[in-house]
Amino acid sequence: MKLRVRDNSIRLRLTQTEVELARTDGLVRGTVPLAGNSNFEYVLESSPATVKPEAHMSNNVLTVRIPETEILSWSDSDEVSISATQLLDGGNELSILVEKDFACLAPREGEDESDMYAHPLAEKQNC
Repeated sequence: MKLRVRDNSIRLRLTQTEVELARTDGLVRGTVPLAGNSNFEYVLESSPATVKPEAHMSNNVLTVRIPETEILSWSDSDEVSISATQLLDGGNELSILVEKDFACLAPREGEDESDMYAHPLAEKQNC
């Protein structure tokens, strides 16, 4: 699972296996080891108790929770993403985007794309 954080937005990109894991197990986890023997973890959680997508940070773990019904619907469809805006304290907003990860149109050295979704434009460009 890839994580992109930029200003007031969080974006998670999942491979086919990770989408299936979110559907069946309800949990996908990524870890970034850091100096000082610590880790930063990020988690996508499919939750039957969650009404709308939301993100929380606790004990060096960023958790993005998505309603289970949305994960089930998205995982079994051609839909590319789940998108939401979370209202934060002070009137700020956080943009949340969870996407299926597509293979690049041009091969990149050192990049394993074997578990990514076929890019919709690849057929048009004979990739």
